[in-house]
Amino acid sequence: MKTGKLIIGISVIATMALAACKKYEEGPVISLRSKKERVANVWQIGSAYNNGEDVSDQYEEYTVKFTKDGDAELAALYSFGDFSYEYETDGTWEFENNAENLEVDYQDDDADETYQILKLEEEALWLRVKGEEDELHLIPK
Repeated sequence: MKTGKLIIGISVIATMALAACKKYEEGPVISLRSKKERVANVWQIGSAYNNGEDVSDQYEEYTVKFTKDGDAELAALYSFGDFSYEYETDGTWEFENNAENLEVDYQDDDADETYQILKLEEEALWLRVKGEEDELHLIPK
């Protein structure tokens, strides 16, 4: 009986400790892959929000590639009626603020941004523009 209570007690403490260690708002609680490995991917926009409004259709042709070595590539196709504009820039990325933020520094400084990481999984990278309400929910391409 004492052994059963001990196991339950340890389980409760371990569960509480894992919940307290959750780094990002949306998870994960624990991962076997490093943060750099989870960021490194070719991403596309699954959904995008501007002040809570769904603006995903504005990001249909938007791809960002992050490598484990810290390189970044952004490619986008913007369409406004009959006018289309293709945009590409290279740069670098790094973690900031104890890996709570992702800073992206492109050759075209207009594309530079610092994001708060909301979710960092192998199949999902959710970012909020730091200091704003705009969110990008990235999925692998």
